[in-house]
Amino acid sequence: MGASSDAKEDIGMSSKGGKPLNVVDVDTDEDECFDSISVHEVGLELLKNFCRKASMAFFNEYGLISHQINSYNDFIKNGLQKVFDSFGEIEVEPGYDPSKKGEGEWRHASVRFGKVTLERPSIWHGSGNEQNILPRHARLQNMTYSSRMKVNVHFEVYHKIRVTSDKFKTGKEQYVDKVPVPNENKDLSNRDIIIGRIPVMVKSDLCWMKEMEKGDCDFDHGGYFLIKGAEKVFIAQEQICTKRLWISNNQGWTVSYKSEVKRHRLIIRLVGNSKVEDIKGVEKVLTVYFLSTEIPLWMLFFVLGVLSDKEAIGLIDCGMDDANIQNIIFASIRDADEKCEGFSGGKKAFSHFSKLIKDTRFPPAESIEDCLRIYLFPNLQGLKQKARFLGYMVKCLLEAYAGRRKCDNRDNFRNKRFELAGELLERELKEHIGHARRRMAKALQRDLYGDREIRPIEHYLDASIVTNGLSRAFSTGAWSHPFKRMERISGVVANLGRANPLQTMLDLRKTRQHVQYTGKVGDARFPHPSHWGKVCFLSTPDGENCGLVKNLAITGLVSTNILEPITDKLFDCGIEQLVDDTSSSLHGKDKVFLNGDWVGVCEDSLSFVAELRRMRRRKELPHQLEIKRDEQEGEIRIFSDAGRILRPLLVVENLIKIKAFKSDSYTFQSFLDKGIIELIGAEEEEDCRTAWGIKYLLMEVEEKQPLKYTHCELDMSFLLGLSCGIIPFANHDHARRVLYQSQKHSQQAIGFSTTNPSIRVDTLSHQLHYPQRPLFRTMASDCLGKPEYPLGPKGIVPKPEYYNGQNAIVAVNVHLGYNQEDSLVMNRASLERGMFRSEHIRSYKAEVDNKELQDKKRKLEDCINFGKIQSKIGRVDSLDDDGFPFVGANLQSGDIVIGRCAESGADHSIKLKHTERGMVQKVILSSNDEGTNFAVVSLRQVRYPCLGDKFSSMHGQKGVLGFLESQENFPFTIQGIVPDIVINPHAFPSRQTPGQLLEAALGKGIACGGLMRYATPFSTLSVDAITEQLHRAGFSRWGNERVYNGRTGEMVKSLIFMGPAFYQRLIHMAEDKVKFRNTGPVHPLTRQPVADRKRFGGVKFGEMERDCLIAHGASANLHERLFTLSDSSQMHICRKCKNVANVIQRPGGLKIRGPYCRFCESVDDIVKVSVPYGAKLLCQELFSMGISLKFETRLC
Repeated sequence: MGASSDAKEDIGMSSKGGKPLNVVDVDTDEDECFDSISVHEVGLELLKNFCRKASMAFFNEYGLISHQINSYNDFIKNGLQKVFDSFGEIEVEPGYDPSKKGEGEWRHASVRFGKVTLERPSIWHGSGNEQNILPRHARLQNMTYSSRMKVNVHFEVYHKIRVTSDKFKTGKEQYVDKVPVPNENKDLSNRDIIIGRIPVMVKSDLCWMKEMEKGDCDFDHGGYFLIKGAEKVFIAQEQICTKRLWISNNQGWTVSYKSEVKRHRLIIRLVGNSKVEDIKGVEKVLTVYFLSTEIPLWMLFFVLGVLSDKEAIGLIDCGMDDANIQNIIFASIRDADEKCEGFSGGKKAFSHFSKLIKDTRFPPAESIEDCLRIYLFPNLQGLKQKARFLGYMVKCLLEAYAGRRKCDNRDNFRNKRFELAGELLERELKEHIGHARRRMAKALQRDLYGDREIRPIEHYLDASIVTNGLSRAFSTGAWSHPFKRMERISGVVANLGRANPLQTMLDLRKTRQHVQYTGKVGDARFPHPSHWGKVCFLSTPDGENCGLVKNLAITGLVSTNILEPITDKLFDCGIEQLVDDTSSSLHGKDKVFLNGDWVGVCEDSLSFVAELRRMRRRKELPHQLEIKRDEQEGEIRIFSDAGRILRPLLVVENLIKIKAFKSDSYTFQSFLDKGIIELIGAEEEEDCRTAWGIKYLLMEVEEKQPLKYTHCELDMSFLLGLSCGIIPFANHDHARRVLYQSQKHSQQAIGFSTTNPSIRVDTLSHQLHYPQRPLFRTMASDCLGKPEYPLGPKGIVPKPEYYNGQNAIVAVNVHLGYNQEDSLVMNRASLERGMFRSEHIRSYKAEVDNKELQDKKRKLEDCINFGKIQSKIGRVDSLDDDGFPFVGANLQSGDIVIGRCAESGADHSIKLKHTERGMVQKVILSSNDEGTNFAVVSLRQVRYPCLGDKFSSMHGQKGVLGFLESQENFPFTIQGIVPDIVINPHAFPSRQTPGQLLEAALGKGIACGGLMRYATPFSTLSVDAITEQLHRAGFSRWGNERVYNGRTGEMVKSLIFMGPAFYQRLIHMAEDKVKFRNTGPVHPLTRQPVADRKRFGGVKFGEMERDCLIAHGASANLHERLFTLSDSSQMHICRKCKNVANVIQRPGGLKIRGPYCRFCESVDDIVKVSVPYGAKLLCQELFSMGISLKFETRLC
């Protein structure tokens, strides 16, 4: 895509040209160089077959959610220990209260964390023994699936005493020494204590399901957490990469050295240096911002050991022929001289620098030398190397200012990293362990006084802080902010959708980008060229998250941290170590960066990069290593960090090795080891020239083009996400329709969500009775298939779980006007035979108090238990004496589903709301890990398609059922085939979805025994091939058929297009939307009908509906809707003073109660008026503020 073709030949990625590449190759048998004629010799069929098998091997090796599980596994192996090691030793000082000192010296304590160990998930059983807990137990019993975290704590109590020493030996007359307190440390020193519980990801290395051959559910791939019984999943967070310099021109020209640690960050800014305000064209100077202070750049050079201005300019190594750059450098030297006169001589610069650092608000505790060593570019050794890196930063900024270098684009994936379970848990855990340490220090400080006894460390370190903190973060979804302390962000954790297995998988592959504000966020929402093959460019939600929430492409992988040391291998390949001086020039040499750190320089970057890539293809370097040669900037950037998106590509020059492969040794790892396939990152892909498919490689030979391909796609459909890649003929449809199907309809389709519904209790679930597999096949569905169930001799059955629907015979026709405006007419007989029949299961949950764990202070009458009492709120006919309905009971709206009552007799039962009904399927009584008893009752309901139910094809053609027609009234073909669904022809032209017609035509050919079955996007069959297959089966080429009218038996003059298409039933059903009301509950304050459908609320009649009735002139209807049926009430008005007359006991002896005007002090001229209660309420509220309303009345 980016590099020139002659450069490719040198790099060793070429695929064409008769001569071998100019790189010495050791293993000539393995890495034989050849031209693209050899690719032609391998043959198109063999290469296509290989691509299919390689794709299947990829999914067998990595699956679809490896990024979630790998990140968590890396965290428990390495990241967790790193979190505890980052804290260091905490020293606890005594309170220094003289009244509590006691005898002897003040006692001090130090606490340090050591090795962390994790146990497998377990829980204490009621009988007192420990029992392993499986995900299904946690799910059923509303528990958190977590493991205990133990840490070795080194705890020491000591006195501090001053010791005099020989100044000639130690350099100090006296120093403070620690003397351990003898009696305190015997039982405290090194102990393994429990510091909390950490949630365990299902199917990770810690999970019990990892070793089990067969899980609970065939569709369950893991990758989620169980928090209090709810399934939670991490959404991958897009963050700016901190492993590279960041050049920007947003608010002035800056170059930043980014880091997770705030004190390691350094920014060089180009600022105007004007002494007089409002002068245009001021001179610009370079200023460094480091350790919360502003330092002139030239002074920092001299602090780092540069001896002259010439040396500093040599380090910058930026062409001085540009007058602008000269002016900036001279102005920077003058600026430094003004702020610290004579800084270049002696130690003056250093003393001024130390004064600036110490005058900051929070100066560092270390000495200035240590500050430079620890905080300034911590990965570089020696001040001279740091001066070189500073010079490189200045060069980048000046070149960008002069227009020779581009600023960094925050939307490019080369500048982004994905934060997954590892990084997110590390950040959250740090916060809670820090909180636990602070609490521990406070509690320990009280016991350090002489009159108190010091207890073991577990008395001070509260494990519940970490356990509850993590649980709260997962439950609420509020996660700690990546760089702002004390702030939290939402959208990191989400509930796992279980409508169908495709929705579950899409939730696990979602990514999210956080922006500072909502509304317009520039280019962040638009597709970027670097998205190609890494994230799907179609599937994104509509609304406020459009373009910010994305989905990974099918073959997108996220890299994990490579722990293997690489630096030594780089030096073996011929790079020179970075010299520790400031005088020698590096002009003309390419810089080599490893994860943003300058590790050395290189003379011949072409051969160096070619050698590195060849070593990676031979397994001598890790496969996830990313190597980028930036010829323009003279840099080689190598990345081995976590969070980069990689994707597999065929290496063209090694395709000849395919012939040597045995059919039984097709594993993806073997392809990587042989160098046939390699994993390419976003930055390295800029150096590749990638063919769109095998046919493009062979086309190159036929047309004699000079273009040389280095890599080749496995399949074009792998550029799309999972939900788009399984849509047939997706490339023939309008993009909006494909987006509707992939983002909305595929996730709302009713399928068979799990194969273990008997041991799950979901709040709401749907199951299709007879799910079917579509007739067509796609590359993606094949690769995700199960080879162990062969279809014929070598066929592969696609996994049915990602398709949720049934094959229906669809006719494109008008039918009595009942299918206009996206309605569908369906065959009643087909529905009676079971088409689109589904099961709707809803669960109801109730908790009660546990008597054993109950607080003694609470009154006994308040204790709530399950039981049957005669309830005033609903019917209890189906309940047994324990308060639960029997299995098989038929419950209707208004029935009590779980009986609960307090000791005092108060009723706390759960009642079925309006429009809810069903048969009791299962009753569960259990307790969770907090000891609370709870019950769950599941109601089952068989749902037949009825008028108003929503259906959709695979092409975004959604419609509701408008009419159920008898089979005998439908048009029928010569063979007697009657359509199941009739769709209106007007649905196609404006929607631009010819894909559905092609699907029906292809399906018709397949049903008649056709062998061409593939409808993969971007590599679909031609229209001619589909029509030819139909013609061979004895049908019209274009799928049209002669039909006969079912009502009259006459032949219909026009031909009707008919064929099998895959249709989905969506979860939006008329029975769940039905809303009606005559009278019902009203709001106690406004006396208007309540809003909720479940509470038997009113139908909303808004501004626009009001405008319609005004336009119709239906004033009586409007009055009835907005007044009579809403909040009509009456009040009394005095016609004389026009004020409200209250109904009170009239003054003057007689005990008469009635309307009386207190202003006029009379009962004359009082009339009763009808007003909305809202107006009456407003009048009373204004009256309480001292504002009186006057009412004009008129007889009507």
